[in-house]
Amino acid sequence: MRRNLSIVVLLFAALLMVACSETSKSPETTAQAATTSAPEAVSGKTAYWAMYKSAYTWANDVVPLKLESKTLTGIKNDAGMWTGTFGSARRAEVVEITYAVAADAANDIMKGVNVGHANRWSGPTPEVMPFQGSDIVFDSDAAYKTATVQAAAWLKTHQDKQPEFIMGNNLRTFAAPVWYVKWGDNKDGYNAFVNTKTGEPAKRAK
Repeated sequence: MRRNLSIVVLLFAALLMVACSETSKSPETTAQAATTSAPEAVSGKTAYWAMYKSAYTWANDVVPLKLESKTLTGIKNDAGMWTGTFGSARRAEVVEITYAVAADAANDIMKGVNVGHANRWSGPTPEVMPFQGSDIVFDSDAAYKTATVQAAAWLKTHQDKQPEFIMGNNLRTFAAPVWYVKWGDNKDGYNAFVNTKTGEPAKRAK
């Protein structure tokens, strides 16, 4: 009986030591995870839905007009920040809303969703037509894969160039909303257009 009691006492003591050890390690583990998990870039679709909530609050007849990636200091890859342009026919205004995965004090950028000042808007034009969130069947990362196939030869000699993304609906040029993927500049760059609904290279409007 004493032997069994001794075993129980030893097991209890062992469990207590494990529990104390885990409790003491927990704050350190949490702190270490917080310091090692840096913010990462997000896709256009993720940023769009985060911004759309604020856009709908601004005007319940809101329509998206443009989605554009932005660089953010200290964030791996581009698209640490996105800017969305939204219009309201009832208010006859457009507003720019940003979504940033981290703050950038040097450029006066706050983390999260931020709504800018509204400007007058005379409505859609063939070059800038509204699109819908459901049009983003293929996200910016899928568009990137398609675009890199088109740009493969150019990218072999420009491996340091990071892509920029713009999504819009220009009916004068394309038959459907497109991702515009751009590397470099007008002097030395490459542009690719990807259909947001099919994920294929965009076809010109007839």
